[in-house]
Amino acid sequence: MGQKDILLEYLYMQFSKAELPWFISNLILAAVLSYLLGRIYVRFGFALSNRDLFARNFVLLTTTTMLIITVVQSSLALSLGLVGALSIIRFRSAIKEPEELSFLFLAMAIGLGLGAKQMAVTVSGFVVLVGIIILKAWLAKPSNQPNLYLTINSESPGSLTLPRIMDTLQQHSSNAMLKRFDETPASVEACFLANFKSVQHVHLCTEQLRALGKDIKISFLEERGIGA
Repeated sequence: MGQKDILLEYLYMQFSKAELPWFISNLILAAVLSYLLGRIYVRFGFALSNRDLFARNFVLLTTTTMLIITVVQSSLALSLGLVGALSIIRFRSAIKEPEELSFLFLAMAIGLGLGAKQMAVTVSGFVVLVGIIILKAWLAKPSNQPNLYLTINSESPGSLTLPRIMDTLQQHSSNAMLKRFDETPASVEACFLANFKSVQHVHLCTEQLRALGKDIKISFLEERGIGA
């Protein structure tokens, strides 16, 4: 048998089949760990996007990663085919914040570890990393952290200036931070992270912002939540 035949036999050899009970148990474990990861991301994350909606992808991402690794781990031919298939896939969804990318990598790491039959290492790493995430959130100062994401839009930018907006926010909120400001001759849009102590402060701030000019649209997005 020549070297070419040996190489072809190695590339196309039948890979060992995964035991079905092992695969099902690890698949369930992957789903449970990824679900817990999603709840931790929603509770302790700091991203401005809809964390609950984003966390729903973790279970599917983790279990799919495990399935792929289980299938291709014992076959070089399938592994090379996977690389070729992934090379033509283009992901158009932009990752807005590094925290989102970190949690995506952690979700994929769970699938990779369980797919490679490294259950003890995967579970241990998951517990340690989750502990670090929770500890980091507890060490932060929640009183100084913004709890609402505020967006102000107006199609009459003449009276709605950035200094007037900042003056209004400083009267009713603490730690107001400008994240984005777009101004054109026809419109103006400002985005802030602000900390409001109560719903009453939000109401007073909204009324005063609306008094700055006409056609003002105000939107509040939950960041850490706010009590009554």
